[in-house]
Amino acid sequence: MPKTASLRPRRAHLAEPMASLDGLLREWLPRQRWFAGKDRPVAELGLLSMTELFPGCLHLLVHTGHGPVPAPGGAPPAGDCYQLLLGVREHPSPRLGRAVIGRVQDGPLAGRTVYDALHDPRTAQLLLERLRHPGKAGPLRFEADPSRPVPGGLAPRLLDAEQSNSSLIYGDEFILKLFRRIQPGVNPDLEVPDALARQGCDRVPAPVAWMRTTHPYEATLGVLQPFLNDASDGWTLSLNALAA
Repeated sequence: MPKTASLRPRRAHLAEPMASLDGLLREWLPRQRWFAGKDRPVAELGLLSMTELFPGCLHLLVHTGHGPVPAPGGAPPAGDCYQLLLGVREHPSPRLGRAVIGRVQDGPLAGRTVYDALHDPRTAQLLLERLRHPGKAGPLRFEADPSRPVPGGLAPRLLDAEQSNSSLIYGDEFILKLFRRIQPGVNPDLEVPDALARQGCDRVPAPVAWMRTTHPYEATLGVLQPFLNDASDGWTLSLNALAA
């Protein structure tokens, strides 16, 4: 069985793992479809929050800045906050090949391989269990609507189509949308469906569970909803209408 790394970073030592991850993340982030600064080097990379979600799985919020590309008015861009779930193992499964970020050469994680943990079925299943059983993990908060229970043991799969988020499907019954680019406050993907559900609207699936953070600010990290297998989003509908 693959070995896992158990890391419990103290707040005073948050910068230490970045000695291992900095170079790998600077190369990996610009290649992701959900990364806003494509084709530009990551000039600044800072760690805002790190939590050991499970043994061998780190939840990170990182701040990125880019090169001297001026924003309107000449002011430099402020940068972005991204949510990452990183698997850390000495010998990851060969099935995770395309999810591998790289093998760490130095720092406190030296000798271990880091990968995008959302591609790991074990991580996806444990993440669902966190949402099924509300609680805390460091600054992370897992919350659920008790009137809409979620069954356990649902097989996960990661959707290939990614834009500004990543989505996990559980047993073709539920979809977990994990926001990659994090903004302060309640995300509209949680706020709007919840408000509609409270008004009795059944045209939009009501959130059944969600995760958020309290550090470095209050923000929504992900939303679990019933999965409508034959549904289309507004952007896809618009494109199809234009094509017709």
